Amino acid sequence: MKKRIDNWLFLFGLLFLTVGAAAQTAPAAFTLEEARQYALQNAYVLRNTRIDIGKAQKKVWETITTGLPQVTGTAAYNKFLNLPVSLIPGEFFGEPAGTYIPVKFGQDYSSDFGFTVSQMIFDGSYIVGVGSSKIYLALAQQAHERTEIDIRHAVTQAYYMVLIGQENLKVMQENLANTQKLLAETRAYYENGFREEQDVDQMQLLVRSAENEVLKAGREVTIAKVVLQYSMGMEMEQEIILSDPLAKFLDPLVKPAAATGRFDFATHIDYRLSETQFQAAQKLLNLEKSSFLPRINAFYSWTKTAYGNNANLFRASQAWYPSSLVGLTVSLPLFTSGQRISKVQQARLQLDQAANQRELAAQTIQKDYLTAIANLETAVEKFDNDRENRDLSVKILDKGKIKFNNGMSGSTELSQLETQYIQSHGAYIGSILQLLQADLDLKKATGKL
Repeated sequence: MKKRIDNWLFLFGLLFLTVGAAAQTAPAAFTLEEARQYALQNAYVLRNTRIDIGKAQKKVWETITTGLPQVTGTAAYNKFLNLPVSLIPGEFFGEPAGTYIPVKFGQDYSSDFGFTVSQMIFDGSYIVGVGSSKIYLALAQQAHERTEIDIRHAVTQAYYMVLIGQENLKVMQENLANTQKLLAETRAYYENGFREEQDVDQMQLLVRSAENEVLKAGREVTIAKVVLQYSMGMEMEQEIILSDPLAKFLDPLVKPAAATGRFDFATHIDYRLSETQFQAAQKLLNLEKSSFLPRINAFYSWTKTAYGNNANLFRASQAWYPSSLVGLTVSLPLFTSGQRISKVQQARLQLDQAANQRELAAQTIQKDYLTAIANLETAVEKFDNDRENRDLSVKILDKGKIKFNNGMSGSTELSQLETQYIQSHGAYIGSILQLLQADLDLKKATGKL
């Protein structure tokens, strides 16, 4: 009975390990949107931009705290190796005028402790600095957003490549199966004396060519999946399956809606980045101008000090003497030989550059948008033509096979038709990629990716 139980336990354990191993190697299925979201959570470059945002947030608080009360504690313990000497006029002690008596003041040991509280009252650079740190945070956030757009673009492009590659592989496999069937039929005709050996050899060449096309298409799918997994930040060992069909993205583009010539470029990430950089240049100019303003600080200081000739100043009988001080400091640079003026002029020139960059960003976005519209229209027209050519080549090849089977044409002519079909299909696959890429570029140009 015990042996039987052990056998059952062994089987359950084996089943558990098998299921666990299968679960680890089970392929993961992703729609395009799921792939994008996965990439936004796992892409390594986005991890760094999130860290940049965290650093910028800490920088804002660091800047703010410089204007809050600051408390500094101090403590000291001193031993004079040689007490300082002061000269006192001798007439105070009945000596002749013009003579001096050396006297040492103080004791061998001293110690003190205390604290100082300071508070900024006014500092123009502080006001500008707080605003600049918030702009720095905005730049970090917008850089993160721009990186997210680039990640979505890369993932979408790679996803399309896999779908197109799989479609191409499917067609090449079907073509191989048809060619192998035709070879078998030609060999049967030859064995019965209805075909020449050259026809069989020619069909074998077609089969070999079709096999190469299948191998090539399979490698392209493998490479496209590697690129997709890399873009998503996914482990390469994990198998991936694409849930969305190619038709989901291709069909809406066959007859795209008419696009207008302009759009609100102010919402585009590139323009918003240039606008934030312009604001940063403004803050820099204000910072340099603030150097002409005074700086006002208030402070309070409290100290307790002890003196003695005994090294132990911390005994209970030792006297400690407190002192305190409150004050206000005002500093104003009066003359710097034109240094501050030069810095202001440089900052103003930098602001002019930022304004030019902002205008250039607007023009570039508009140019990219108009170009993307034209490229999409061209891609649609090319797709329509290549699809018709592909359909015609299929029709011609099918008729050529019928004529070949009926002995009305030779294998050489059929080989030419096969080559024509492969070329037209390749052009059709290329036009699909061009169409999807043009649509992707348009979405990116309009900031809708």
